[in-house]
Amino acid sequence: MKIVAVTGGGQGIGRAVAFRFAAAGYGVSIADPDEKAGLEAVARIEERGAKGLYVRVDVAQAEPVERWIAQTLEQLGCPDVLVNNAGISRRAPFLELSTTDFDRVIAVNLRGTFLCSQAVARKMVERGQGGAIVNIASTRAFMSEPGTEAYTASKGGIVALTHGMAMSLGRHRIRVNCVSPGWIETRDWQYTPRAQRPVHSERDRLQHPVGRVGKPEDIADACFFLAEQAGFMTGQNITLDGGMTAKMIYEE
Repeated sequence: MKIVAVTGGGQGIGRAVAFRFAAAGYGVSIADPDEKAGLEAVARIEERGAKGLYVRVDVAQAEPVERWIAQTLEQLGCPDVLVNNAGISRRAPFLELSTTDFDRVIAVNLRGTFLCSQAVARKMVERGQGGAIVNIASTRAFMSEPGTEAYTASKGGIVALTHGMAMSLGRHRIRVNCVSPGWIETRDWQYTPRAQRPVHSERDRLQHPVGRVGKPEDIADACFFLAEQAGFMTGQNITLDGGMTAKMIYEE
């Protein structure tokens, strides 16, 4: 049985990733600070006949991350795949953004990706069978809007960290790639003021050449592809945004 470790696996994109790998027969280890969501996700996974594990983890802290990986090894086995999905955002006008909020976003999104990757990669190296790491960044890594500076900086760092890790871990047969989602129908999308988000309408069609915003399952499929079918791909960033960033803005 192969094992996937998913951060932020209790909800949104991470939950879809966990379900996608479970459907393929993977054992799934979920790290999430939301205990209710994490336990519910594992219950759903086990109902479908797969093995699951939930551990409450703040990925910005090294000790909880190490404890999560130790429990994963003990109860499931060494991860074959790590998906670094955990992430937060703090919106604020740049001139009012506090150092506390900036530091917290960097800690969870970027430091958390580093800590989890290092902890899992060490076990992959010890086992000697290689593996795959998939990081979740964002289109905000290379295009911005006001008030997202902390999030943008963290996601840009994840893209850079991805190709750095790919170079360091390649000799151990560990591939490292990245997915940058655009607008995805998650809880954050639902709670964004309607005037600031794309909708399933003519406006949405104009912003997204595919005619819709993304679904968590779109990102989950990409993560599975990178883990299972992209054996010659490492150090790359895949943008999944319905064509949004490829489209010139104009009025029809």
